[in-house]
Amino acid sequence: MLESGFQVVVYDRNPPRVAALVTVGAQGASVLSDLASCEIILTALSDDQAMIAVCDGPHGLLASMGAGAVHVSTGTISPEAAEALERKHEACGQAFVSAPVLGNPDLARQRLIFVLAAGKMSAMKKVMPILEALSQKICVIAEQPEKANILKLAANVLTALTMQGMGEVLVLLRKSGFNERDVFEVLTGTLFDSRVHKGYGGKIMQKHYLPAGMTLPLAVKDLRLALLQAEKVQAVMPTAAIVHDRLVGMCAQGWENLDWSALGLLTARDSGLADDVPGRDEE
Repeated sequence: MLESGFQVVVYDRNPPRVAALVTVGAQGASVLSDLASCEIILTALSDDQAMIAVCDGPHGLLASMGAGAVHVSTGTISPEAAEALERKHEACGQAFVSAPVLGNPDLARQRLIFVLAAGKMSAMKKVMPILEALSQKICVIAEQPEKANILKLAANVLTALTMQGMGEVLVLLRKSGFNERDVFEVLTGTLFDSRVHKGYGGKIMQKHYLPAGMTLPLAVKDLRLALLQAEKVQAVMPTAAIVHDRLVGMCAQGWENLDWSALGLLTARDSGLADDVPGRDEE
């Protein structure tokens, strides 16, 4: 946003993160009430609990925002939380837009993420210039903010299922005597040439699980929310449930700091391959 010429005020519960952005032109905020003059406020929070902690209360975001301001949530929260936030903001004379993203931190730095945006059209029109500056494409979903969150959860399920499949196939090929890199190039250069196959499959093939683009606890949370939505609408997702349990199992083994593509690591170890767990030597 700074590179695009926007005036940016930054707040974070971790002060060194604020200081780092102040050095490149942002204005620092020590409390949420310092954001009162901002017309648009973007949050990037990990779950419903973090969102509630930031938004509610006499010194929270809702109390700090001015009338007519728009809150844009880029995090992966539950549809129920998005619905509740829209009601709370409307009661305060404010607006709410859900704008979760598809992509990882590397893509975000290059402005190559995809934004799934949903909210009232008047609010969407107001925030569109900022979203355009941050992404390669904006997908306008609906006027109901929770619709964007449901689609984001569905996309994360599809990503997790793809990684599980890539992990199984690469282990099969390794144990059959193939060079992983050669067969990976064959697979992703023919029918399986999507960003997910190439990006996350590449992490599995290279055993590149650190640093994490999305840590395992966040992946567990996202699949849990997707399965809750599936139960709510009576959609059967047996494979997603299995992958959710595998993610939980990795957390139980102390792998919480790894990227969720470590589904490939779990499959390798289940298959008798002695792949190292990244970071264990430093523990």
